[in-house]
Amino acid sequence: MKVVVLGAFGVGKTTLVEAVSEIRPLRTEERLSRAGQVVDDLPTAAKTTTTVAMDFGRRTLAGGIVVYLFGAPGQPRFADMIRSLLDGALGGIVLLDTRHVDACYESIGLLEEAGLPYVVAINDFPRAPVYPEPVLRDALTLPDDRPLIRIDARARESAKQSLIALVKDVLRPKETQPR
Repeated sequence: MKVVVLGAFGVGKTTLVEAVSEIRPLRTEERLSRAGQVVDDLPTAAKTTTTVAMDFGRRTLAGGIVVYLFGAPGQPRFADMIRSLLDGALGGIVLLDTRHVDACYESIGLLEEAGLPYVVAINDFPRAPVYPEPVLRDALTLPDDRPLIRIDARARESAKQSLIALVKDVLRPKETQPR
């Protein structure tokens, strides 16, 4: 099963793929350049690298379900490449940083445009605001039956919960799937 991990720049997509993968993940991290600063409006000065193509990992879940993880780059200029990456995917994980809630709108939009189920996984950053679930659902226009969970993308067992939530959603009988 192909799963794409999406979200804004610096939200933890590479970290999640790395934490969850049972194989050494493929990473396409490169140092940020001054030329890229002209093109991208990036919210954090602390980050020195970025994914320039995609990350790739694999995880086998209970029941022998093999998940192939594709971590997408977070800059809006990669939207066309992400659309191609979504081809053949069974769903997506949208990572959310509550310090920049609006930064995940594009990722959600791409998944909805592709007609794919998805999970929104709040990556808990230190000192980030904590909002009640109804407030986040309202801000994201997220239906009640769309999974919204909290994770720590650095911790394998926590990060795996996003995969488990997505697989459960994908395998849910069609009559109970969100519209």
